[in-house]
Amino acid sequence: MASLQLQPSMHFNLFVFLCVFGTFVSGQFTNFNKLVLPQGVTGPESAAFGPLGTGPFTTVADGRILKWQGPTIGFVDFAYTSPRRTKQVCDGTRDPNMGPICGRPLALSFNPVTGLLYIADGFFGLLFVGPTGGLATQLAGGFKFLVGVEVDLLTRNVYFSDASLTYDIRDTTKPGFVPDSTGRLLRYNPHTRQVSVLLSGLSGGGGPAISKNRTFVLVPELTGKRILKYWLVGPKANTAELFLNIGGNPNKIKRAGRFGEFWVAVSTGFIPPAPLIVSQGIRFNSNGVVLQTVSFAKEFVNKTISLVQENNGKLYVGSRFTDFIGVYSN
Repeated sequence: MASLQLQPSMHFNLFVFLCVFGTFVSGQFTNFNKLVLPQGVTGPESAAFGPLGTGPFTTVADGRILKWQGPTIGFVDFAYTSPRRTKQVCDGTRDPNMGPICGRPLALSFNPVTGLLYIADGFFGLLFVGPTGGLATQLAGGFKFLVGVEVDLLTRNVYFSDASLTYDIRDTTKPGFVPDSTGRLLRYNPHTRQVSVLLSGLSGGGGPAISKNRTFVLVPELTGKRILKYWLVGPKANTAELFLNIGGNPNKIKRAGRFGEFWVAVSTGFIPPAPLIVSQGIRFNSNGVVLQTVSFAKEFVNKTISLVQENNGKLYVGSRFTDFIGVYSN
């Protein structure tokens, strides 16, 4: 396991320079639409597109994974993570205490070659489900609060993250909640079926993302307000360094439509609490240079976001606190 000894970086200075001199590209993705969840359902925290662009698939608060079937049909049931789940008890629930019964999937990642959908569930760990959906199969359990997942299409290794060793999703809404720094980046090897701890001592969780050339993994620290780079190959293999400081709380990272670029969902004013939460998507390249910011403050008023997923030139934005996925286009 790598120790978290961050090396000096020029990326923060460059980030500050861009902020001060206002060189962000903004004002794009101004057209807004909603993919509305079924009545009474909330919490589309994550989304993913399947082989041939099907979907999006999304996770919701009542433990299901839903699939978008177009504006005429809308979202339909696709998969679930808990073997104890029943539609009568769980459908439409917003009670986080029902998570151990109904499940709470929080992140998705497709392998388009195999058609398998990998799932990080806050209560049931790392799972996968096949192209026909249904009850997911658990690959690894015993975690407190899994929040992110990413599959390597070549090696089929699965990188995933947990937010804490001490608290789960139910604790985050309790009065006086204080986040800790016990988060981890982990890797599941499908050949050995073993889980390895790559990084520990992370300040809050978020969704990791593998670089296009598979040389490193980016890991957000939600409460640490930064993104780390964990090297997979080369002279720095198995070490981590500071990649980018973020002015707000970064959540899931996803690869952008352009080679070597990423999007991260950022909510400013979330932790520590502020009177107003402002959410935005930040696009950056593999060198940590910020290329664009897009504000979602108008449509996600005082709400945190967890995901900015680009697909076919559109941005799909997910939040734990809405009953829709926001779709932004030019």
